[in-house]
Amino acid sequence: MRLKKVLLFVLTSATVFSLVACEGDQHGDHDHAGHDHDDHAGHDHDEHAEDHDGDEGHDHDGDDHGHEHDTIIAGPNGGRVITSFEPHAEFFVTESSKVQITFVDDEIKAIAPGSQEVTVIAGDRSNPTILTFTRVGGALVSGQALPDGDDFPVVVMLKADAMSKAVTEKFTLDLTQCPSCDYLEYACTCAH
Repeated sequence: MRLKKVLLFVLTSATVFSLVACEGDQHGDHDHAGHDHDDHAGHDHDEHAEDHDGDEGHDHDGDDHGHEHDTIIAGPNGGRVITSFEPHAEFFVTESSKVQITFVDDEIKAIAPGSQEVTVIAGDRSNPTILTFTRVGGALVSGQALPDGDDFPVVVMLKADAMSKAVTEKFTLDLTQCPSCDYLEYACTCAH
């Protein structure tokens, strides 16, 4: 029975991770994840629009470019706050490349974890790293380190308790230093 649960979890996790990775491919060959809006300075938007071969859904008026710019909130440790879950959860990468989840209130003050459960899937979608968490002090810390690299997709699944439905958050974990603020890019609060 336990083996069936483990296999079901692995298959479900791999499916979710594949969907996240495919979501990043929705714009075809045009890579939105790694471009900076300053990259457009050398050409006009009409020329840029022709490169999409009629790709609909791209609004090139102003700075919209047809994709959403989420507002990122930095947490008490300098990580990214996930606001789609209550209580909010700060996703923070430690110096040892482990993930620390600190739950925070609406004022972004750390609060003790309760019965929450967290799973993180990271890295290459054909061979993902699945992180599980245990309580360490006032936070949940992964038992495993993140995969090598400094820019890869992450799926965070948060549950209020073992019986609750998971809230899923997906983003690119960019571990490079932001040139404009004190945070790494995954937690950057700049509007660049």
